[in-house]
Amino acid sequence: MAKKGLFGKRKSTAAAAAQRMVLGGLPQEEEELMQSPARMVLQSFVHDKVAMTGLILFLIIFLCCIILPFFYPIQLSYQDVTQSNVAPGFGMLSVPSQLQGNAQMVSSGSTFSVGIDKDGNVYEWGTFPTEKLKNIPSSSEMGKLTQISAGLDHVLAVNEEGQLFTWGNDRMGLNILPVELQASPQPIKQISAGYQISLALTESGRLYNWGSAYLLNVSVPSEVQGNIAKFDDNTNIVMALTNDGEVVPLSTTTSVFTNIPEEIQGNVVDIALTDESAAALTNDGQVHVWGNNVKGTLNLPEEIQGHVTAISAGRYHYTVILDDGSVVTWGDNNFGQTKVPNFNGTVASVSSGYYSSYAITEDGQVKGWGLDGYLMGTDGFGRDVFRRLIVGGRMTMTVGAIAVIISTFIGVIVGGVSGYKGGKLDNLLMRLTEIVSSIPFLPFCIILSSILGNSISELQRIILIMFILGFLSWPGIARLVRGSVLAEREQEFVTAAKSLGVKEFGIIFRHILPNIITVIIVNATLDFATCMLTESSLSFIGFGVTEPNATWGNMLNGAQNGQVIENYWWRWVFPSLALGICTISINCVGDGLRDAIDPKSKER
Repeated sequence: MAKKGLFGKRKSTAAAAAQRMVLGGLPQEEEELMQSPARMVLQSFVHDKVAMTGLILFLIIFLCCIILPFFYPIQLSYQDVTQSNVAPGFGMLSVPSQLQGNAQMVSSGSTFSVGIDKDGNVYEWGTFPTEKLKNIPSSSEMGKLTQISAGLDHVLAVNEEGQLFTWGNDRMGLNILPVELQASPQPIKQISAGYQISLALTESGRLYNWGSAYLLNVSVPSEVQGNIAKFDDNTNIVMALTNDGEVVPLSTTTSVFTNIPEEIQGNVVDIALTDESAAALTNDGQVHVWGNNVKGTLNLPEEIQGHVTAISAGRYHYTVILDDGSVVTWGDNNFGQTKVPNFNGTVASVSSGYYSSYAITEDGQVKGWGLDGYLMGTDGFGRDVFRRLIVGGRMTMTVGAIAVIISTFIGVIVGGVSGYKGGKLDNLLMRLTEIVSSIPFLPFCIILSSILGNSISELQRIILIMFILGFLSWPGIARLVRGSVLAEREQEFVTAAKSLGVKEFGIIFRHILPNIITVIIVNATLDFATCMLTESSLSFIGFGVTEPNATWGNMLNGAQNGQVIENYWWRWVFPSLALGICTISINCVGDGLRDAIDPKSKER
């Protein structure tokens, strides 16, 4: 058996035994003697369960924040008041089993839906924006319902006797019915619980509205009142379809909705409105759209022309029934609104809500598609907390990492030069370190933020935060590096290098620095967690990265509000958990590296 050298090479058993006899016996195993210091550190770190758990958790969070934004992109300026403060969870499309096979009508609101069966019983499901929606009038009070409509946060229903009922949010007079309808109930042809407004159309063609009428400025011309066959509404306008087949905007304000194609007038049989466009179905099965082409609402499929029998619209999507009983949708697909499921049977009617649609087959079965819920809920602006969490994590980690790089670079240079040179230069650099470390971080940031105000862009603000964090964080690592260099410069290998004529630059970076690099890595790891917390603290109090950019810190800003803490726990629990788990994991990794590099630290 060939023998190999002592350093890193294998020996025979006899040679190993001879070595132990000569050296007086070593407490370590032979395999440990052959390991390099780096391998021993790695092995020690791997066997540290706490450190490995921290590393795995951090890598999971890191990869999620880096990779998932490519699959779940967000528009930072996006806001939607109709989806504000939605609780976490799914089930907005979970139609009650009692309604299946017996459905008469379904209507979808902002985050909830309602339906009535053929016996006139009412059902609700989804996520309710207000608890008042659960206060449904009793069946004995309402009788047999024939129509129902869901709005932003209220419901409108009518029974077979023409009586109207409302429940849910009662702000802005939504529960105060018109005197004419209260005094003498009339046969109701159509109802709509809109955005802070309710509308009812009688069989005689008269349209009534109540609630926040000033938002829409509803104005029904005298020649139109009493001649309305159908209407539709959105957050901007109410449009009426007359018995003569003409589309009439019920508003005194000119807008994109009032640019009605002249060629369709007199031939319209159905109308539908999104928030930015209008559509009309003519008697030849053709669909005509006009308005703003937001999210592709004007890009109707050409193959449907001449085959459409009914049309419905949501916030930014259209749904139609074709003459063969199939369903086609187009427009916004952010929540799967245009992914029509397979139906068992012929579709009899469709109803589109804000971000979802329902279809009822001829045998009373109900099928829904579109928005089913949010994994972590939404914030006060209707933004997906999960999407902002992963994007905010990327921002928080980026700011923390760059700040650590800056502080480590400055600290290593200052500490290395100070420790190696000593003398007056050491005194000067240490006094400078003390001056920087004495600067109160938080007051400094507040003063700087008030001075700059809005005079800089958001990108400049982010870069400034990185540099401030880095510039004010280097004194700690500078002192650590200085102490390590002071110890290393007295070693014999440094003296030998000097005697061989090695330049000081080479001695520092080729001989001393490699021996203290592990200390630098450990400190940088711990500083990374500190910088993340500091950035989050600044954003939390409003002096860091500002909206609409997302960071874990400014996502926690809402936690300053007692109402948010009490009622909307998901807005602060998830960001705080992400930040806490991430920082604790990094600290565990840093502690594990320190223990692996210096095993005796566990004994101290």
